[in-house]
Amino acid sequence: MSDKKYVIGLDYGSDSARAVIVEAISGEEVSSSVKHYPRWVEGKYCDPAKDQYRQHPLDYIEVMEFIIKDALAQAGAGVAENVVGMSFDTTGSTPVFVNEEGVPLSMLPAFAENPNAMFVLWKDHTAVKEAAEINELARQWKIDYTQYEGGIYSSEWVWAKALHVLRQDEQVRKAAYSWIEHCDWMPALITGKQKLQRWFAVAVPQVTRPCGLKDGMVCRKRNS
Repeated sequence: MSDKKYVIGLDYGSDSARAVIVEAISGEEVSSSVKHYPRWVEGKYCDPAKDQYRQHPLDYIEVMEFIIKDALAQAGAGVAENVVGMSFDTTGSTPVFVNEEGVPLSMLPAFAENPNAMFVLWKDHTAVKEAAEINELARQWKIDYTQYEGGIYSSEWVWAKALHVLRQDEQVRKAAYSWIEHCDWMPALITGKQKLQRWFAVAVPQVTRPCGLKDGMVCRKRNS
């Protein structure tokens, strides 16, 4: 049995995902693989005219399975059984609404073809109006915290995206328990730790601590 240990790195980009296997001590690259997201390639769930770019979680899962198997096959004997870790890199902010079990709503039959139940890709700019409202609100605070991140809250970021989806889709709003970023969901998925325990949740309409945004959107800490 080889004394060498290996790590698999997974990089999720806008169009495809890549896997690379490296020797854990030396950092030497052993093998790599890349595959495009099949539904994304078909242009599904996107509307460029509206700056809407959504990705189905099945694209992430199916591509992950392919590139890991392919990279391991290229690496040869003695590598798979000596993999000691995996790491993920994703685009962001790329959030998705989930149920109480931490399952993306688009993985459920009722939402399988609903773009609002899918991951909202970083370059989705459908939440321009909501971002403007957040910026307006921030200017009213004693401390405008946007000064610490460039002076403006972007429509590419999670709170604007979450508010936009909740306003647009009543069914998603009713079914959603919380949201999770792509970079957090992938490790939760492969370790079987999807069930939410302590999260800062988007909760509607049960108010515990108002954020100042319209339509009853609030922030609260969930304990379950």
